[in-house]
Amino acid sequence: ERLEQVHKGLGEMQNLANSVGDIKKVMTNVKSRGILGEYQLANLLEDLLTNEQYEKNVTTKPNSGAIVEFAIKMPNNNSFDKTLWLPIDSKFPKEDYEALVDAYDDGDGLKIEELKKSFKNSIIKNAKDIKEKYIDPPNTTEYGIMFLPFESLYAEVLRTPGLFETIQKNFKVTITGPTTLSALLSSLQMGFRTLAIQRRSSEVWDLLGAIDTLRLCSSSI
Repeated sequence: ERLEQVHKGLGEMQNLANSVGDIKKVMTNVKSRGILGEYQLANLLEDLLTNEQYEKNVTTKPNSGAIVEFAIKMPNNNSFDKTLWLPIDSKFPKEDYEALVDAYDDGDGLKIEELKKSFKNSIIKNAKDIKEKYIDPPNTTEYGIMFLPFESLYAEVLRTPGLFETIQKNFKVTITGPTTLSALLSSLQMGFRTLAIQRRSSEVWDLLGAIDTLRLCSSSI
């Protein structure tokens, strides 16, 4: 009975090891990492916005052939009749970040500085890619959003002196993690509701004006 339990336990450990190996294979595959980031971004948008407030796979820059993963439909001049796109693209610089984390664990100061530069250059490259492919005023907002699917990635950006500000200033891209993007989407949703209420209030006001005109005409008759 003891041997049977040990054998069963070894089998469970083998299955667990295989599962970990499968996860590692997924995370080392560039396409799979992209799908992971896109999936997480899709979930946030689905949870916090309505289907009418954003679209997937949008050509925000006419005749460019570049397709951004997601774009939010922003009101154009306080109107929903004309679409102003806010492009959002997920990025996952896994190799640079993991190498940097390993260097932190090893405590190698020279290697940490070298890998910090590599991580910084990777983020800058991604920001440049978003700016050149997807940001195109007046078809889009002046800014785009880079979504990093893990808080630790976002924290490393904030930990790098001047990186967040440089990306905003030079490339018109705002970097977000899951929490900050959720806060941003919630704020946008409140703005959409306020604008919808204002628009509805204007329609009601026009209707009341028409009713008052009819009342005056009836009185004169």
